[in-house]
This record gives sequence, structure tokens and C-alpha cells, in this order.
Amino acid sequence: MDIYLKSAITQFAYYKKLGEKTFAQLNDADLFWQFNAESNSIAVIIKHLSGNMLSRWTNFLITDGEKEWRNRDTEFEETINTREQIMAAWDQGWDCLFNALNSLTAEDWKKTVKIRNEPHRIEDAINRQLAHYPYHIGQIVFIGKMITGSKWQSLSIPKGNSDKYNADKFANPGDTFK
Repeated sequence: MDIYLKSAITQFAYYKKLGEKTFAQLNDADLFWQFNAESNSIAVIIKHLSGNMLSRWTNFLITDGEKEWRNRDTEFEETINTREQIMAAWDQGWDCLFNALNSLTAEDWKKTVKIRNEPHRIEDAINRQLAHYPYHIGQIVFIGKMITGSKWQSLSIPKGNSDKYNADKFANPGDTFK
């Protein structure tokens, strides 16, 4: 499970970085922009992600992942007002997740955890969140692209540059994806 856990942590860190690279391209007001009344702003998505992370990963091994103190519905209300508050919520959620994952021991993999009173093996609980968080990070990136338009700086291979990227990658096989 050590290899799986390292891989999962690497994937979570990758998606965290995608979000942060998106935030870096946006001004403060952009974080609160909504396409329409039914859509969520980046601030609301972050508030939801943080609430989910805190609920799922606090006392991960001993309490249900849906905590009694969590009020999921309020996560979708605009109550965060500044970039600093947004980033504090973002960091608090990710810190909780990484602390929980980094504290897992070999013995823990034999345990079952519950999320909404449904039993999960440890790897299934992790996989559940590896599906959930990238879904929302994708929303954040998409909103960022809508806001910035032609000023968007690609987080992967820019359109029309696949051949150049592949040529560079084969010329320097030790380089990692940026």
C-alpha cells in the first residue's frame, strides 16, 4: 500500500497545484465571479472543497467522514469575502488531507472507515476523494479560462504545441511534466 499511498498523495498534490496555478492568473474579484445565479464562483467551490476535506479527513480512521458539525448546504453560500479567506480555507482543507494521509500506518490499511455511514476500505475512501476533488478543480480551471479568455496561460500543453512538446520530451526524456 506504500506505493499506492505515495501515488495518491502525488495525485492530490498535482490537482492542488492546478488550482493554485489558476488562482495566480486571476484577480481578487475574479474569484467571486459567477456565470449565472445557478453556478458557483471559485470562492464557493473552494469553500465546499475545504468543508468536504475537513469533514472527510478529520479523525479519518475513527469517525464517520460526514461530521455532525459540517453544514454542507452553507458551503454553497457566498460568505467568504477576500482572497486571504479563500486561500486560508483552501490551505486548511489540503493540510487536513495531507496530514491524514501522511499519518497512515501499515496497520491502518486493514481498517474500514465510514462515509455517510457507508463502509469503505481505506483505498476506496481515498479513491472517492481522488474522483471528487479533481472534478471541482476542473471546474475552477474552466471558470479561470472563461474569465481570462485569450490571456489564459495553459496549465499543460498549450493548444497547437503538442508536436513541440513531444519533440522536447523525447530530446530530454528525464524532464518532468510542468
